[in-house]
Amino acid sequence: MIRDLFLGFIRLHILHHAVEGPIFGLDMMRELARHGYDLSPGTLYPILHKLAAAGYLAQELQVVGGKQRKYYRATPAGRAALAEAMAKVRELVDEVGIETA
Repeated sequence: MIRDLFLGFIRLHILHHAVEGPIFGLDMMRELARHGYDLSPGTLYPILHKLAAAGYLAQELQVVGGKQRKYYRATPAGRAALAEAMAKVRELVDEVGIETA
């Protein structure tokens, strides 16, 4: 159950960074690790693919160091979904009385 809850947070975190600018898998793994989420590629990449299939992320291939790398950016639907989800997160935080910085 806890894993399922954290996967929701991870999806929001991914969308947040994809709104800020293009992201790629390895860099996202590092970013999420900074926040205490230890993900394997076998967990992260299916999340990225599902977010893209749902229309929340757009993929772009770029050659970096002679290798192809997939970059992801938030689509307008991804931006809207993040905004809606963040409103729900704020509502929950207010309801349970968690102090925010």
